[in-house]
Amino acid sequence: MPRNKKNTTGAKRKVIIPTVIFALLFLGIGAGMGYFKKNLYTVMKVPDFELTDQNNKKITNKDMLGKVYLVEFFFSRCPTICPVMNRNMRFIEDEINSPEFGIISISIDPENDTPAALKEHAKMVGAKSPDWHFLTGDRDYIGKLADQFNIYVGDKEDDSESLNHSGMIALVDKEGNIRCRYNKDHMPILYYSGLNYEDPEGKTPKLTGKYHPDREILIEDIKKLLK
Repeated sequence: MPRNKKNTTGAKRKVIIPTVIFALLFLGIGAGMGYFKKNLYTVMKVPDFELTDQNNKKITNKDMLGKVYLVEFFFSRCPTICPVMNRNMRFIEDEINSPEFGIISISIDPENDTPAALKEHAKMVGAKSPDWHFLTGDRDYIGKLADQFNIYVGDKEDDSESLNHSGMIALVDKEGNIRCRYNKDHMPILYYSGLNYEDPEGKTPKLTGKYHPDREILIEDIKKLLK
């Protein structure tokens, strides 16, 4: 008995349409994941700043326009996370090795971190780039600046907290925007960790840890912004 042509066509459509929808959905998910991998989120404009570097030179955010750079808060006498952060910055400096890349390291202990002291610290760290600026200035100003960056720095008036600070690093693009990548849940991470970890996933910080996952992704993202 001959098949009904209309029924056969309808059956084919029932098979083809879901297949096409599934394929488009698969491509859409792939494209979306590709977007998050390739594109960096714009957090905000970098706060305006003007501080003095290790060469007794005034450095502002405007001086850094046209460069991709990192911003950290630290102090030279810090015995814990600062040496780790400085070493990771030093590693990144070598890996990037570009005149369009710089680092801003802002001291939260300006009373001791004078330009001369910071110059000695820069030598000890092994900083090579003329665009790695170790900055000092008024402590109240630096505290407010940290708040504008939304990077934790302890209250100057609290003796037990005044030299506490975050190990987070801001990534700034050539136009002066703070940028970051997305995490596995497609949420912006905002800042990168300058610490070491005892696990490759970066869940447990450890001063002597051999893993530094954020250092690796930071290098990748700096290279994206330098292109």
